[in-house]
Amino acid sequence: MDLILWRHAEAEPGGPETPDLSRSLTAKGHKQAWKMAEWLDVRLPSSCRILVSPAMRTVQTADALGRKLRIEPDLGPDTTVEKILKAVNWPHGRDPVLLVGHQPVLGQLAATLIGGTRQNWSIRKANIWWITQRDRQEDEQEIDLSHCSLRVVMTPELLRK
Repeated sequence: MDLILWRHAEAEPGGPETPDLSRSLTAKGHKQAWKMAEWLDVRLPSSCRILVSPAMRTVQTADALGRKLRIEPDLGPDTTVEKILKAVNWPHGRDPVLLVGHQPVLGQLAATLIGGTRQNWSIRKANIWWITQRDRQEDEQEIDLSHCSLRVVMTPELLRK
């Protein structure tokens, strides 16, 4: 199973007048999302499920891809690694999952799957971390962290304008 983590692109600052879930992407954020979506579109298999936090900025980021997506309430800014793993059916899922979400939990998830410990790794805005689960045995009940590897990290700055 592949799990692709995509942190939302740059968003407007929050404040008393703008609840966190209502924050929109900035003009720069829209450009970041389009760049990353173009890169992803040719690499994601058609069977890939796309799960998105209910926050406006994550939905706008995922919308740049132009594919069917599912807004998953358990993926909001205050989610946990455990809720994400359950939502994506890790490690038992067959199809790849693109998850559009937030820090710090995306970094914690990457650290857990790749490094084997819960740490606060930083995933920058609009970045993609593609994690692959290799050699999963049919009878595995637990997450075997020795079978997780980082396939690619992509940033909008590395893509052509």
